[in-house]
Amino acid sequence: MARPDKVAAVDEIANRFRESSASVVTEYRGLSVAKLTQLRRDLGAGANFRVAKNTLVKRAAADAGVQGLDDLLAGPTAIAFIQGEPVDAAKAIKTFAKENPGLSIKGGYMDGRALSSAEVEQLADLESREVLLGKLAGAMKANLSKAATLFSQPASQVARLAQALADKKAEGEPAPAAADGDSAES
Repeated sequence: MARPDKVAAVDEIANRFRESSASVVTEYRGLSVAKLTQLRRDLGAGANFRVAKNTLVKRAAADAGVQGLDDLLAGPTAIAFIQGEPVDAAKAIKTFAKENPGLSIKGGYMDGRALSSAEVEQLADLESREVLLGKLAGAMKANLSKAATLFSQPASQVARLAQALADKKAEGEPAPAAADGDSAES
């Protein structure tokens, strides 16, 4: 018979998997409670960092339909459940791991598939969503400006030609002949 506290823990972890946009599985050998608290603060409100038993996480992952994490669940395991931007949380974990060698990234889960530790680190190396959207907007604006200039050039050339013809007519000089042999007088 399952103990009620373990059943509740499995349900909570399964719900966190379901509600998260991503999760990062870490190993935390030798880190103090103070260091783990610091990591939780670094992650901010968009992520929940939880130390959990591997057997409970395996059951919860199966309940939530998360597959591919079984190989990552060995040794002391802690999982960051990310509700916000995965890039920001991955950056915070990677930065913390550099400063604290007791924390290592084992892998993760995002968009319906398991991630290797290298893929989580690549995710951490991406720029934030806001920066990428800003760069995209800048690139789109530049292309629109080029298009506007390209489309306005023929009209401005016609206007300059018409002004040149009007100036020559005002000076009394004959207008140049059109390319097809017709006169350009109106």
